[in-house]
Amino acid sequence: MKTIGTHNYYVYILTNKTKTVLYTGVTNNLKERLYYHNNPIPFSKSFTAKYKCFHLVYYEHFSEIQAAIKREKEIKGWSRTKKEKLINISNSDWKFMNDSI
Repeated sequence: MKTIGTHNYYVYILTNKTKTVLYTGVTNNLKERLYYHNNPIPFSKSFTAKYKCFHLVYYEHFSEIQAAIKREKEIKGWSRTKKEKLINISNSDWKFMNDSI
């Protein structure tokens, strides 16, 4: 039997400065991923670069990648209204949390 260590995976939601666009992603290193969202490669055509989605407003922690991917897909399938309700549960003021990670 294989010993399983503690792993960290995060499902997160980013928005732009005016909070009009939402982006949902999954990563194993939230701090590093936020850095790359905030510092895209020049001429990047990524969604987050195009719509300037750099501001973290929500995240969830998982210890299993399969659970994190499943949750990311679930949230991506939701309406904007349902995503807003999820964010409001833990971050009702929609404060940008990048500096607290």
